[in-house]
Amino acid sequence: MRVFKILGNSTLFAATALVGMGVSATAHAQSDIVRHNEATFPIASAIEVPAGYSTIFLSGMGAPVINPKAPAKSLDAYGNTATQTEGALKRIEDTLKGMGLTMGDVVQMHIFMVADPQTKKLDFDGMMQSYTKFFGTKVQPNLPVRSAFGVAQLANPGWLVEIEVVAVRPSHH
Repeated sequence: MRVFKILGNSTLFAATALVGMGVSATAHAQSDIVRHNEATFPIASAIEVPAGYSTIFLSGMGAPVINPKAPAKSLDAYGNTATQTEGALKRIEDTLKGMGLTMGDVVQMHIFMVADPQTKKLDFDGMMQSYTKFFGTKVQPNLPVRSAFGVAQLANPGWLVEIEVVAVRPSHH
């Protein structure tokens, strides 16, 4: 895993311009970051990061092995989509914690998903079940902008999910 850090003085616009009604902008008490949230879905529509923030890019992470007795790089070794999503997000959370950051500092997320071999479909509901344990909760209300992609396969054939994130913090940290 590689972590890239870029210092920037320009404002980061993490999503396209907002169009339509019902979009609210919220600034969290400990931050100048503005998150434009849709009330109906647990992702931000757009995020504005002011000048003076450091941007941290984390490489994609998959789930850890949950069954060491299963064949290496098999679905049985890593679990279903919900289990893998939660495992990958816990790995991301631990990596951020080691850098003095939290999941609340995440401003952008890309989720790459492979269809479950048993159903031949993406398990979007399973992914969301785990995602909503980390984002949009009472304990951690911040929401990132997010894209979820269906892909043919990931580098590890046992993975159904790989997640990469971008986090920010004030540069004076």
